[in-house]
Amino acid sequence: MANTYKVMIGIDIKEYPEGISFKEIAKEYQKNYENDIVLVRQDDKLQELHKTLKKNCRLSFITTADKAGNLSYKRSATHLMLKAIYDVLGSDNIEKVSILFSMSKGYFCRIKALMDSMPEFLSAVDARMKELVELDLPITKSSLNTDDAVSLFRIRKMYDKERLFKYRRVSKVNVYGIDGFEDYYYGYMLPSTGYIKYYELIPFEDGFVIQLPLPEAPREVPPFVPQKKLFDVLSEAKELGERLDLETVADLNDTIVSGKISDMILVQEALQEKKIGEIAQQIAENPDKKIVMIAGPSSSGKTTFSHRLAIQLMACGLKPHTVPVDDYFIDRDKCPLDVYGKPDFESLVAIDVDLFNRDMQMLLAGEEVSLPTYNFKTGKREYRGRYLRLGEGDLLIIEGIHCLNDALSYSLPKENKFKIYISALTQLNIDEHNRIPSTDGRLIRRMVRDARTRGITAKGTIAMWDSVRRGEEKNIFPYQEEADVMFNSALIYELAVLKQYAEPILFGIRRDEPEYEEAKRLLKFLDYFIGISTDNIPVNSILREFIGGSYFNV
Repeated sequence: MANTYKVMIGIDIKEYPEGISFKEIAKEYQKNYENDIVLVRQDDKLQELHKTLKKNCRLSFITTADKAGNLSYKRSATHLMLKAIYDVLGSDNIEKVSILFSMSKGYFCRIKALMDSMPEFLSAVDARMKELVELDLPITKSSLNTDDAVSLFRIRKMYDKERLFKYRRVSKVNVYGIDGFEDYYYGYMLPSTGYIKYYELIPFEDGFVIQLPLPEAPREVPPFVPQKKLFDVLSEAKELGERLDLETVADLNDTIVSGKISDMILVQEALQEKKIGEIAQQIAENPDKKIVMIAGPSSSGKTTFSHRLAIQLMACGLKPHTVPVDDYFIDRDKCPLDVYGKPDFESLVAIDVDLFNRDMQMLLAGEEVSLPTYNFKTGKREYRGRYLRLGEGDLLIIEGIHCLNDALSYSLPKENKFKIYISALTQLNIDEHNRIPSTDGRLIRRMVRDARTRGITAKGTIAMWDSVRRGEEKNIFPYQEEADVMFNSALIYELAVLKQYAEPILFGIRRDEPEYEEAKRLLKFLDYFIGISTDNIPVNSILREFIGGSYFNV
């Protein structure tokens, strides 16, 4: 007689036979959830639905409205799309399909293959995807020896994966399959194709976008909004990777192993300095641009970039003066509160916008202005005798999360403003089908800096990250296309450096803590990289803002 185990689900305690799948248990409770249950949490561990019951435990359900569930949906939809592409074209006609970077609310993809026009091709792929969804085929999971996985992906002509697994320390690799089409994914997957009902394939530029739902609306495909400036910057980053033969983690590891990483660090730093110089020259060639406004999401390296831009502007014969928007915060006791009852410094209402505009207007008119300084200890704005008047060749560098939003600088003439969007837009992919989200790179940067300079643990940084991301989605990303230029602050080599700093603090998160799941994911991700030392990183590098040793006061 089979064993039975007690399972606590909410306030229910039920007995189920040993070996029943979590998918079967989830079916019983699906009626209580608006959105599809796609994963379960067994005690404190996330599990896929194909897993079976083997002990007494506590279960909770993860739907497509949860972050983990949404990511699993996106990975599984990508796998389904690739299966359909190979079915439509045939593997002999495909050289490579690449999932490159996030665009709008989906993923931008390129394909090298013998095919008809893009619209006809996508129509055929879409039809095949719908067939596979209707069939509700299982998404199988198998554990292969690493050597067998390498052989499999060599046969499939997925050479990035073949080379990636050369650096794997573990002996096994999890491979997912749909009806014989097998691939590797960095993260959990759905149990079957029948769950993947919401997506759209959209031709764009020299490729296409698979547009996918967001956690806040998991049954809707958001409208596609072309982001031409962002696309151009991301494409430039991919082209740079191609020129340097550094497109994937395996490429970076090969460079490290071959002893060429020091030269590559200097090349990457030189290219960033060249780009900053070009931006400075563009500003210098337009004397009406008196106010340089810089915005970007957390851990983009805005402070170091501002310092380096100021130096390049001085090299062009200009006199830059830095004015942080933070100095125009209203007093803390008047600050609006967020949903948790804490001062919401990310809200535009937290800034004395009228005073900011009045001061900037006076400076543009050539008048002398007494500039404020915000005291974060007392929560009050102070005046400490800092006066400024703009003369010939003087200009302002203003950094703040709202700088691309004209509501901040509503009274300032457009011809006087030069807007810069900065973000760490990761160039590397794990392999051809697994991209590295830019938010992961920024999260790791912030964890390292928080631990070094702010006494905040990795647990604390992870705990606040979703709130940080919500602020970026509301206050920064909607305005990024308003920028005159975009600057990519990511460095191809940086994750190999950050690995040494991030791993020890991530290991400090206990298994029973809510942040452990994310820590485990990041540790697995960092395990792909070979670590390198900091010896050859210049003191003015943006990376120094996070690891320490910067020439600037950051």
